[in-house]
Amino acid sequence: MKNFDELVEVIRVLRSPGGCIWDREQTHKTLKPNMLEEAYEAVDAMESGDMKHLKEELGDVLLQVVLHAQIASEEGYFNIDDVAKQLKEKLIFRHPHVFGDVEAGSSGEIIDNWEKLKKQEKSHRTSAMDGISKSQSALLSAQKISKKAVKTGFEWPDEKSLYECIFSEFDEFKTAPPECREEEFGDILFAVVNLARWNKIDAEQALLKANKKFTARFRKMEELAQKPLEEYNFEEYDALWQAAKRLTPHPGPLPEEREI
Repeated sequence: MKNFDELVEVIRVLRSPGGCIWDREQTHKTLKPNMLEEAYEAVDAMESGDMKHLKEELGDVLLQVVLHAQIASEEGYFNIDDVAKQLKEKLIFRHPHVFGDVEAGSSGEIIDNWEKLKKQEKSHRTSAMDGISKSQSALLSAQKISKKAVKTGFEWPDEKSLYECIFSEFDEFKTAPPECREEEFGDILFAVVNLARWNKIDAEQALLKANKKFTARFRKMEELAQKPLEEYNFEEYDALWQAAKRLTPHPGPLPEEREI
């Protein structure tokens, strides 16, 4: 691990009194946006399939991990070796079918085991709602809240009742006074997230793909347009949109998710 050790040393030097002023000024709080940005850029690289780009973006994510560990080390809390040790121990503990004598014949059994072992580790949590990040997107939070509630048995009896709930939330939104519409709209979104979970769809990834699909189609519309888009009427706009749809590909399938 020569290169990794050298990377840790480079970051230590950058943070040292004779190092980089900008790096020395950074804290866990100031670096929060960087962590999120680099993670999303790595996901974009995965989506693109460009391995050279992915290698670079994973390096940027690793930079954030090592930099945070260096800051923590300077403050006397932990260092990068402590981070690696804790992760190693967690992975071994959560994979008894590999490192122990537990048998698991399918991915489903492995995930069930993972959740049981995770519950043992997090025995200090008193509510099913504990452990949900306050910094992640509202859509990701909604997914996790929904999944955690279901694990306690709080589930719709069938998909039909879930659709009925969604339609009722739309009705409540339509009749709500203006000051209540934000709350009612949030209820619509949360109900739709439940529908995604019911169908084993990752709502965050689905919306990211919808955003990318819309953007690609809109760009295609701009390419096909024979005049400024602002001059198109609704019928012309719709025809242009349909043409763009035919000329842009659909995104691929979504991966299965496992909580850390």
